[in-house]
Amino acid sequence: MSFKSKLLGAALLGGMMAASFVAANPASAQTAEFKTKQAGDIVVRARAIAMVPDEDTYDDTIGSGEGQLSNDVVPEVDFSYFLTDNIALELIAATTQHDLDWSNPSLDAGSVRLLPPTLTLQYHFMPESRWSPYVGAGINYTFFYDSKPGQFNSVKYDDGFGYAFQAGFDYAISGPWSVNLDVKKIFLDTDVSINNGANTSKAHLDPWVFGLGIGYRF
Repeated sequence: MSFKSKLLGAALLGGMMAASFVAANPASAQTAEFKTKQAGDIVVRARAIAMVPDEDTYDDTIGSGEGQLSNDVVPEVDFSYFLTDNIALELIAATTQHDLDWSNPSLDAGSVRLLPPTLTLQYHFMPESRWSPYVGAGINYTFFYDSKPGQFNSVKYDDGFGYAFQAGFDYAISGPWSVNLDVKKIFLDTDVSINNGANTSKAHLDPWVFGLGIGYRF
């Protein structure tokens, strides 16, 4: 399935999830009571995310070309804990799969899976409002696993730390339920060893992560 098809499917799924809650109670979109953001709250969300690495960000020792990592759309689960009415910690968990292609010379460098848990400290504006935007910053540690070498003998990626920035908003539907839209920018580098270290590369992945989903506040 192509990235565009996955992205369209994720957008439709997120939209259908939100629409189903509104349809279940037509008045909820404007008048239903909702739970405001408060210290001690725990929020669990299910989101569809699109992970979009920056293109042309590979400096390699294979010819004079560049490597490109494909995009992916997957389900994601995240957890938030509110330290105060405005300040929260968020942890996301998801895994994505990406194909790597080299240009000049044109080579199939296989694929790799990423597990990028990211912890951010957020500031939520207007916690008592139905619409509540937020911004955040934090750290990321990405595990690379299940790599396939493609046309090479071997391809190895080093796990590593990165840092992240985010912005988004929650829209309270009714009671503890809300719709969430979130955008993250993760700055992440990894060293890539090809053919058992015969060739090396510094990969600047720096992905954008776009998310849409439903949250429940405890």
